[in-house]
Amino acid sequence: MLITDEMVDYVAVLSRLKLSPEERTKVREALGSIIEYMDVLNNLDTEGVEPMSHVFAVKNVFRPDEVEPSFDRAALLSGAPKRDEDAFVVPKTVE
Repeated sequence: MLITDEMVDYVAVLSRLKLSPEERTKVREALGSIIEYMDVLNNLDTEGVEPMSHVFAVKNVFRPDEVEPSFDRAALLSGAPKRDEDAFVVPKTVE
């Protein structure tokens, strides 16, 4: 596929890039190389290849989600200038 200057200008506008004439030439060549490589990949036989979301196996590295006691609500609200039962009272900021 031939990449034209109009295509490069369109991509530059979408990317919010201001390209000099030299940069436009480099981008046109780079985009052409990318499209050529995509054509190579499109010609590969992928029959029977299971799609995957990651190249490497992904494992959960987070700790288990366990219920733990929280801070004492009365202690947290003890320094509040104004409070309403179990909540801070703040001035209205949105009409």
